[in-house]
Amino acid sequence: MRKLAEHNIPLREASITQVHSVLRDGNPLIVHTSMFANALASLANPKQQQQWVPLAEKNRIIGTYAQTEIGHGTFVRGLETTAIFDPETKEFVLHSPTITSTKWWPGGLGKTANAAIVMAQLYTQGKCYGPHPFFVQLRDFDTHHSLPGVILGEIGPRLGINSQDNGYLRFDHYRIPRTNMLMRHSQVLEDGSYVKPIHNKLSYGTMVWTRVAIVHSCSKKLACAVTIATRYSAVRHQSELVPGKPEPQILEYQTQQYKLLPHIASVFAILFSASSVLRMQRNVAASISKGNVELLPELHILSCAMKALSSQDSTQGIETCRLACGGHGYIASSGLPSLYTSTTCTITYEGENTVLLLQVARYLIKSYRAGLEGLPVLPSVMYLTAPSAMHQSPPLSNQALIEAFRISSANLVKETESRLCRQFNLEQNFHYAWNRCSVALVHCAELHSRYYMCEKFLSTVESIRASDRVRSVLQDLCRLYLIHHITLNQGHFLRSGTLSGVDLSTLEEEMYELLAKLRPQAVPLVDAFDFRDELLGSTLGAWDGRVYERLYEEAQKSPLNKTDVSKAYHKYLQPLMKSNL
Repeated sequence: MRKLAEHNIPLREASITQVHSVLRDGNPLIVHTSMFANALASLANPKQQQQWVPLAEKNRIIGTYAQTEIGHGTFVRGLETTAIFDPETKEFVLHSPTITSTKWWPGGLGKTANAAIVMAQLYTQGKCYGPHPFFVQLRDFDTHHSLPGVILGEIGPRLGINSQDNGYLRFDHYRIPRTNMLMRHSQVLEDGSYVKPIHNKLSYGTMVWTRVAIVHSCSKKLACAVTIATRYSAVRHQSELVPGKPEPQILEYQTQQYKLLPHIASVFAILFSASSVLRMQRNVAASISKGNVELLPELHILSCAMKALSSQDSTQGIETCRLACGGHGYIASSGLPSLYTSTTCTITYEGENTVLLLQVARYLIKSYRAGLEGLPVLPSVMYLTAPSAMHQSPPLSNQALIEAFRISSANLVKETESRLCRQFNLEQNFHYAWNRCSVALVHCAELHSRYYMCEKFLSTVESIRASDRVRSVLQDLCRLYLIHHITLNQGHFLRSGTLSGVDLSTLEEEMYELLAKLRPQAVPLVDAFDFRDELLGSTLGAWDGRVYERLYEEAQKSPLNKTDVSKAYHKYLQPLMKSNL
């Protein structure tokens, strides 16, 4: 928090990445500085912001965001915590009616936060209006004791990020003032009447912001992993490439280049895509302030797509980097295990990826059908019903490959929509038919998302202000990224007829040539990420290349090395050795 103050970064503008730069294994204030602050900024009305934001900025209020329950996560409409308006006292009564309604997972909730933005089912005048956000004080601001009617604690050890006290929360008919309902978009008046928002997705603002922040965070963590693995690969010498010759750097092996270079490219692809979504988010926010919500659904879907794809790519990429470091990648001091455990959680939090991809797929099918009927569709999906012929781009050029992604994505949506119709005719129930087609629908969403990421990578590289040498390297990285993902998804391109078997063979050969061409740039590329050794926290990836010395020095710090003979020897081993077992 002192670092944020020193650099004059307002609490609501402190990104997950900025806070991660201070503490790698998470910290109890991460949700306070990210989701809580931004929820107040996007969901509270001006009067409420005036009341609570200064206290949050000064850390008088330490907040968290309590939405997920032990029984429901991504399915927000299924939340069970209730907020029933009492017109006599002008209060909301918060209650957790079942064990599955227990709030579960919010960061900082266990022992740190004294307040929370709580999502609960709003009831007034005998009617439920769905989940709404409420500002709720949880602990006494002076003593930090939990308040009567509030039951909370910490949920126990997790796979990673154990510096953050993820918690649980239950309410026992806990009363809060009517004015604690965050009322920027909807409100309950004193007589209990409900004023609905101008658009039912306006409350998505915090989740959209968080998903964009996750995309940025994923790019940074993947960048840390490829920095560690690439530097290690430049230091490590192993085996004989040519019998009788000195052992080469393992980065000279094509298999090692294939493990690392595509993931270096992925860092740029994720980062450029995140920047694009962030620009769109700012434009949509400006439009909403003027009463225009037309682009909000597209922003929501785009944030779902990019969050799902970037978290998947970064998690898989970090694990590949760990494996690329052999046995040393398994040791905690390499920094790679903690990077993995702090990233893999992004696949499931703030929207489980499969569910998010199915939301994207639903949008694609709906837009495809609208386009067929001549109805207007939003810019990012106009291609679904556009002419499918390849434009007159040079064969296998970057633009031709983008066209191949576009047509293949549109073709897959078309095929899946036809399958959905056939299944509906058999089932006579849309929901059953949807479930029967859900794997294909996820593939539609993945290919659409990859097309978007590829297109943003290429357009950014083509327009970036850089020297010819830097631009050339970025172009090679972009080319590698496009070809790599085409070779991983060959079936889609063959089915759409955009690429032939000969084309794919040609591209695969070019990919191997690009690996060799980019190999001399590998270390400079990761050095350009400019991570301090303190941030990497790795014995394998420090800037000075003293891998073996650092591993040995770190081993000396093991508590087991404080004595020559362990206490366990006298207590367990010696009796065992003298026994007749």
